[in-house]
Amino acid sequence: MKILKGLTSVGLTFSMLLSLAACSGAPQQSAPAPASGQPAPPASTEAPKPDATPPAAEKVKLVYARGKDSTDSTKKLVEAFTAAHPDIEVEIREMPSDTGQSHDQYVTMFSAQSSEIDVFDLDVIWPAEFAQAGYLLPLDRLMEQDAIDTGKYIKGAMDAGNFGGQQWTMPKFIDAGLLFYRKDLVKEPPKTWDDLIAQAKALNGKDGAKFGYLMQAKQYEGLVCNFVEFSASYGGKILDEQGNVAVNNPGTIKGLKKMIEIVKSDFVPKNITTFTETESHTTFLEGQSPFVRNWPYQFAMAQDPTQSKIVDKVAIAPLPAGDAGSAAALGGWMGGINKFTKHPKEAWEFLKFMTGPEGQKISAVHGGLAPTYLPAYDEADVQKASPLFANKDFVDGVSAAVSRPTTPIYPKISEVIQIEVSKALAGQQTAEQAVKNMETQMNGLMKK
Repeated sequence: MKILKGLTSVGLTFSMLLSLAACSGAPQQSAPAPASGQPAPPASTEAPKPDATPPAAEKVKLVYARGKDSTDSTKKLVEAFTAAHPDIEVEIREMPSDTGQSHDQYVTMFSAQSSEIDVFDLDVIWPAEFAQAGYLLPLDRLMEQDAIDTGKYIKGAMDAGNFGGQQWTMPKFIDAGLLFYRKDLVKEPPKTWDDLIAQAKALNGKDGAKFGYLMQAKQYEGLVCNFVEFSASYGGKILDEQGNVAVNNPGTIKGLKKMIEIVKSDFVPKNITTFTETESHTTFLEGQSPFVRNWPYQFAMAQDPTQSKIVDKVAIAPLPAGDAGSAAALGGWMGGINKFTKHPKEAWEFLKFMTGPEGQKISAVHGGLAPTYLPAYDEADVQKASPLFANKDFVDGVSAAVSRPTTPIYPKISEVIQIEVSKALAGQQTAEQAVKNMETQMNGLMKK
């Protein structure tokens, strides 16, 4: 991780806080000066009485905002933190379960420079937007002070909070695209996209399967995730490390061509371009396909006999590899600090705890959330919490997660990708023309 060497505003703020704390310490009481001509009072021979218990330091109260938590993991996390930091109280502020509504409420608060909340959760695609808008406290200096080892975190999750060469968020938990397959039909999960195509063709229509592969190909955000996975597995990029448009490259073109080949094949449903996650998981649970690309939630649904015809028949593998390896689109949530908080030091202590080893273990054990801190997967309690967490293929799959373009104008970039990829899948343009159109439009958006 790149750590900024210069003093950031955070460092300056902390230095000032520390200086002010030192200057404002209670002054020692001195004896009153004797009146002129009066003898000085004798020194007391009594042993000084022990001071009464010094007044407890005033508690700092933090407000932590997050979406609705239907488990008790957040409550347990806060309890564990306050037990270790009795001078800090944490109030949980529940935000709307609709992430769009949460986003808008945050923007309204932070635009007014409100200090109403101190620490908050961010969708993985928000950090760049919030950083550029000046809503987030940069974390580099704090991470450097506490020697946070970013190498122990899933790289894609850490990268999603890095914008403009600075780290703005810490990753809380991760979602990633995975390959689910019928282990009663598939002997060995495919290692490459070409292997998947071969197996999907061979299994299409056999043993009750109507199709060979299911994915999300409708024009919506899920299409972007699938496109990013195909592109990255062949070495393609949407933006480069400096945030410049880099979509028109051989890797992206090759990945898009492979995506087109699969969507136009006869082993996917004819209406695959209308498939979102719902259509994909429903069809898979009906036992109609040996393979589906989906998010981790698919596994639990497949084990539920009230909605699944394939209970105990499903296994997980990383998505197939292209020339550059396997790649999974990153999902999940991050934690950040409101730039306008009045308690940056305490806010960092809470964020560090929440996204560190102990906090992520609590979230995994009591909330079923997949850690971004890789050593957590070695913990027996974490492995016991979900069969996925003890599954090396799952850990390998989420570890291969790549973030979608990190840019403050992500919604506009996403719309361009959705439109141009959809046209290519519909046969209205070639992969080369699609990425050329993306390049032109993205460059235009960057200049605005």
